[in-house]
Amino acid sequence: VGEFHLTGPEIVQETTEKIVQIKQRIQAAQDRQKSYADLKCKPMEFQVKDKLIKRVGSVAYKLKLPEELSRVHNTFHVSNLKKCYANEPLAVPLDGLHFDDKLQFMEEPVNIMDCKVKRLRNNCVPIVKVRWNSRRGPEFPWEREDQFKKKY
Repeated sequence: VGEFHLTGPEIVQETTEKIVQIKQRIQAAQDRQKSYADLKCKPMEFQVKDKLIKRVGSVAYKLKLPEELSRVHNTFHVSNLKKCYANEPLAVPLDGLHFDDKLQFMEEPVNIMDCKVKRLRNNCVPIVKVRWNSRRGPEFPWEREDQFKKKY
């Protein structure tokens, strides 16, 4: 009984006003996010003496990489670079680390710490405690002996 239906130009006018209001709110939210992001962002510039070979465009640099990293592409975006304030002797040596073709760290067994036979119902399963060198430090999980022999 008390319903009011908009027809014709009134509905078009109201819809247009709502669209304008939504656009203004979206723009205000984007401006607010940008102002917060700009507070954290600082312009970065590097010189050629910083082990950079040359500047490629306004946001990319070509680096001089060590021989161990010869398979890595040597052009980086400025957001991936940070100044290093450490002394050269404090650098981590890459000699003890092994990488596969995709440059991922390969976990390898160091030695077998312990052996025992686990009894499961009617089966006896020999298991070994293996010391691994991993990214997270030394690990000592128990593994099935037959599966371990297949892999290594």
